[in-house]
Amino acid sequence: MLSTNKFFHDRLVLLLLSVNTFLVVLTALSILFRLQGAGNGYIVQYRAQLGIGAYESGSVSHILAFIVFAVLVLAVHAVLSQRTYRLKRELSVLILGMGTLLLVMGFIVSNALLTLR
Repeated sequence: MLSTNKFFHDRLVLLLLSVNTFLVVLTALSILFRLQGAGNGYIVQYRAQLGIGAYESGSVSHILAFIVFAVLVLAVHAVLSQRTYRLKRELSVLILGMGTLLLVMGFIVSNALLTLR
């Protein structure tokens, strides 16, 4: 119980959790606002080695999977970070930093795919 209390009082951990939460909200809102004015077809994959057939189309559910991915990344990294905090603070901060990197990459990829439609 004491380590959990220290976890939520650590300023760096709270900063990283806040940044990750902001990135999840930003990703979700960005995707949802772009889906409102769009049609049925979305490009969900790009395979450079296929040449002309490099673009694969998909439905809205494929694009909404980016929101689910962002929420899962936030939840899993927050839980892993909290559990490893009592062992090593630096490891806990590293886990949250890797979550931030994943969320930024997810935001970039989702925006790139929605721009291609």
